[in-house]
Amino acid sequence: MPLIKSNYKPSFIFKNGHFSTIYSAKLRPPISLLQERERVTLPDGDFLDVDWSYSKSKTNKVIILLHGLEGNAQRNYIKGAGKILLQNNWDIAAMNLRGCSGENNLSYQSYHSGKTDDLKSVLDYILEKDNYQEIVLVGFSLGANLLLKYLGERDDVPIEIKKGVAISVPTSLRGSLECLIKSENWLYSNTFLIHLRKKFKLKMKHYPNKINVSDLSKIKTLKDFDDIYTSKAHGFKDAYDYYEKNSSNQFIPNIKIPILILNAKNDSFLNKDCYPYKVAENSKNIFLETPLYGGHVGFHQTNKEYYSEKRTLQFLKEE
Repeated sequence: MPLIKSNYKPSFIFKNGHFSTIYSAKLRPPISLLQERERVTLPDGDFLDVDWSYSKSKTNKVIILLHGLEGNAQRNYIKGAGKILLQNNWDIAAMNLRGCSGENNLSYQSYHSGKTDDLKSVLDYILEKDNYQEIVLVGFSLGANLLLKYLGERDDVPIEIKKGVAISVPTSLRGSLECLIKSENWLYSNTFLIHLRKKFKLKMKHYPNKINVSDLSKIKTLKDFDDIYTSKAHGFKDAYDYYEKNSSNQFIPNIKIPILILNAKNDSFLNKDCYPYKVAENSKNIFLETPLYGGHVGFHQTNKEYYSEKRTLQFLKEE
């Protein structure tokens, strides 16, 4: 019955879900974290970039950090998690998903909530290159769905992967989409859409036979983007087919290692299907914590350390 009673109690202003979401994304002071970039060539000839941070003491443990929609390895939530883990003798490999490192990727495909083959490629690369004996996956939002799907969809998860942490995870992609397109979430969905349309224009420039200005003019919502680009570029019939096949809810029961899911109850990105209580109640591996507050990736305690960052470290230390 791994349902976790949460001890997260933020100050008064951070009890507002929208404030904690926006503050954490836009107003939190920059986190300092030294990173070294390494380019990983993928099996299809494309690439993605991994930003490494190395513990001062030699270690055989590494954390792979996975960012959210239109994020990257320089976001404060990535650096904040990386910094506290680095101080506790973990190396950090912060992935930039395809096209998210500041340079357009080469192929027509990019990344999406369930594109686990790229995560597998990075894991294979790290395991071949380095002698890590312990690997942990930590994901945020889209990246959290990605890691849960990866761990639950396959029988060949490397034995070096010991635990996972999924923060503010939309385990139901359709449910999350339906939340994001509500008027109360217009600021977030519009911000995502601006970034995605810019990337669409770059793809249009390099792949004029696949997409054009007419397609661009039809993209008014996030669902439109997934109907016109995400689904078609990655082999799905439409947006709903993409959401159905990549939502992690269906994969979570198959996960065989300890997982912490940290989803705030006032996260406006998540609907009721994004809180897998029944699965956690019947699982020895899925630890579900649903604090009243935290918004979306907004678990503020102090600017230097967030509750989600300290909770991740605590979970990793548990036997």
